[in-house]
Amino acid sequence: MTNEIMIAGFGGQGVMAIGKTLAEAGMKEGKDVSWLPSYGPEMRGGTANCCVVISEEEIVCPIVLEPTELIAMNLPSLRKFEHDVVKGGTIFVNSSIISEKVERDDVRVINVPCLDIANELGNAKVANMVMLGAYIEAMGNLGTETIKEMLVHMFTGPKAKLVDLNIEALRRGAACVK
Repeated sequence: MTNEIMIAGFGGQGVMAIGKTLAEAGMKEGKDVSWLPSYGPEMRGGTANCCVVISEEEIVCPIVLEPTELIAMNLPSLRKFEHDVVKGGTIFVNSSIISEKVERDDVRVINVPCLDIANELGNAKVANMVMLGAYIEAMGNLGTETIKEMLVHMFTGPKAKLVDLNIEALRRGAACVK
């Protein structure tokens, strides 16, 4: 099985962190992975997206032209990439800030109120972890425990206090899919 994922949004929404976490978790689980970031020309608040491929087989090309999954953190990203998703693919929508519907009916759509949940948890910066939790639950291609272990290694020293918050954000995101 190969997952070709496009993750897109504005800079500062944690798009790259989602992609990098997926890629590193895939490596940890012994899969072949690639992570290819892309930034807009703006200094701040510009566009940001990344391609992630997670596969049981060798990856020939890291560029994702026809994603099996799209994680859209904002409306411009949804509109830009939704038509590239393969028929039968999955589109994850940050429904906290995207009120418009996906224009296609041949894909699975999962609406995740990322920012609403993050604000309920008291920190808007974990909206990306909410989305990551929904992705992991829906796709089942990586283990939640692997992601949790990675958070413990990512947040050390003074940032160690953020581990529990991020794990709760993952759990709340997963609950949106169940």
